[in-house]
Amino acid sequence: MRPLRYSINVTLDGCCDHRAIPADEDLHRHHVGNLDQADALLFGRTTYEMMEEAWRPPAPTGARPDWMEPFAQTINAAKKYVVSSTLERVDWNAELVRGDLAKAVQQLKREPGKGLFVGGVKLPLALTELGLIDEYEFVVQPRLAGHGPALFAGLSKHVDLKLVSRVEFGSGAVAMRYEPRR
Repeated sequence: MRPLRYSINVTLDGCCDHRAIPADEDLHRHHVGNLDQADALLFGRTTYEMMEEAWRPPAPTGARPDWMEPFAQTINAAKKYVVSSTLERVDWNAELVRGDLAKAVQQLKREPGKGLFVGGVKLPLALTELGLIDEYEFVVQPRLAGHGPALFAGLSKHVDLKLVSRVEFGSGAVAMRYEPRR
């Protein structure tokens, strides 16, 4: 069974608004490594639309630094599953996921491969409620944002986690990976 991994950038005060978090080369390299551990990405509608707008080619000349290109190429080539009841269709190497979320994700996890990767805020909350996420990674940024969406707002029960790895970046960001204690 392939694992479902979740990763999110978050500020010290819990903000996960991508506009509040600085991009740098080390973090992009790290996230390319994350994506390389997955056969497919699982997105909700909002994250899918945001990622498509930011990374789908062609990028205007000079729109982003050269060090972002490996991430852009990796995410562009990745198979994507989009959980949405409002989108009529998707493209960008994507397929809609509809119906019972638990059954659909369990079926994706049963397929052979290296793993699935999920990002965003609302979909990971639903997947956590269902006990379907196998690994959480929080990339904590050394910044106070003072606003923005918070992770796991409304979670109905505690989820105890066990630290399995930690990576520090030159920027002061720290990536911490956890597995649920089962």
